[in-house]
Amino acid sequence: MSSRSLSLHSSCFASSFPSLPLPWLLLLLSFPLCALSQCDKPPIIFNFGDSNSDTGGLAAGLGFPINPPYGRTFFGRSTGRLSDGRLLIDFLCQSLNTSFLSPYLESLGSSFQNGANFAVVGSSTLPKFVPFALNVQIMQFLHFKSRSMELVAAGSERLINEEGFRRALYMVDIGQNDLSDSFSKNLSYPQVAKRIPLVIAEIRRAVQTLYDQGGRNFWIHNTGPLGCLPQKLSLVQSKAGDLDSFGCISSYNAAAKLFNGALLHLCQEMKSELKDATIVYVDIYAIKFDIIANATKYGFSNPLMACCGFGGPPYNYNVRVTCGNTGSEACNDGARRVNWDGIHYTEAANEIVATKVLFLGSGSDLLFPIICSGLSSSSSGIDYNSSY
Repeated sequence: MSSRSLSLHSSCFASSFPSLPLPWLLLLLSFPLCALSQCDKPPIIFNFGDSNSDTGGLAAGLGFPINPPYGRTFFGRSTGRLSDGRLLIDFLCQSLNTSFLSPYLESLGSSFQNGANFAVVGSSTLPKFVPFALNVQIMQFLHFKSRSMELVAAGSERLINEEGFRRALYMVDIGQNDLSDSFSKNLSYPQVAKRIPLVIAEIRRAVQTLYDQGGRNFWIHNTGPLGCLPQKLSLVQSKAGDLDSFGCISSYNAAAKLFNGALLHLCQEMKSELKDATIVYVDIYAIKFDIIANATKYGFSNPLMACCGFGGPPYNYNVRVTCGNTGSEACNDGARRVNWDGIHYTEAANEIVATKVLFLGSGSDLLFPIICSGLSSSSSGIDYNSSY
């Protein structure tokens, strides 16, 4: 495959993605991603990241309880996802007609034939060697691949072989916690900005390691508008003038955009270095900020207020009474809310993000040649309601 660094509308402005009227978005959401679901070979995905894409790693790895109403919308039970339903990665799997990714740390009921999810809630790039930092996730992948190769060599036909690792899609969605943790330590914006190159360096090492292991197809997600999260807005005593016209913390969003700019530059650099790799820079910030800035156009209300939490308006977030714990309550109109628990998005918002990435951002045109090598496949017959 020819080398190319592809940006899904790489500008960090909300206008990067078209803000379609709600009826058009509903129409798009009602159709399966046909082009993506027609793969001759089963798609394989390896994901690395934090709570934005953790499908149960924290619950499996540490036994950390993630209580209802998490998972209420689609699964009808808590699955370890920090949302009321599906995440972006879940919509991607469904669009490819494959089962949801099993967490690497889940020992029961897992299937790793279509890849593995190494993402864990709370993960960051730094400090290294702390569960479950990015470099730890990469080490887990190295062990996973090594063990898979041993079993394949011994005759196993149900595990991913060398060719499967080569054609797989490698997704990296991390960095939000690095920024968040820096601000939580009362670092100033200039101090936070000085740490960004260190974070980018860790992402570079991760991608390079995956490339050295044969990976050639990468989706690198940037980080969303940190300053628009109800958690941050409720905990931070914003100085006068630090809130933008939408009510978000300007300095936090500025740091996110600075990080995203550095990440885009990294993708462009690695494109020239890794000649036979395909690197896709996915501008999540633009999509999420557009949803917040134009909430009513998407059928949402109160974009800066958590659906599940405690305290009521304006943010419905209390660090002592968080979603799923005694005293918290969940709204009845989750389908009209952007934010679920103060930090993470609702399934309704995640579905629009997925639609914009895979449809309006020409994501389907980019993803299909990366993962698919043929023109047709039969339906998988997967029951997603029973899948983790």
